[in-house]
Amino acid sequence: MSVQKMMPIINYLGTGRRKSAVARVRLVPGNGEVIINGLPGTNYLQFNGSYLSAVRSPLETLGLEDNYDIIVKAVGGGLTGQAEAIRLGVARALCTIDTSNRHPLKKEGFLTRDSRVKERKKYGLKKARKAPQFSKR
Repeated sequence: MSVQKMMPIINYLGTGRRKSAVARVRLVPGNGEVIINGLPGTNYLQFNGSYLSAVRSPLETLGLEDNYDIIVKAVGGGLTGQAEAIRLGVARALCTIDTSNRHPLKKEGFLTRDSRVKERKKYGLKKARKAPQFSKR
């Protein structure tokens, strides 16, 4: 039986959240492919250019768009929430690669978690804040 030495696969991890979407992001040295839940990024994000540019924007800020493949497991929320969660996860993963990446990413706002979530409905109201129509008589 031969013993093979395997080269360790270098990957950098980052987790992003937005609304109810959670994205677990892996950056692997590659040529700039985006794979989300086993599908090519263009297919998963329905060929929407703004979603794709949001996902790639942290890499483009640092000029590394052709150096790393983005592999994502995204759950919850819709496409917008998932795309922005992926963006945060990519930015966090880039910070683990090199701490000098943190300043330009922070300056662009990629490391800030958007904390806005849907407000809960209250009893006695129709929605979170919408009250039933008031009738004086």
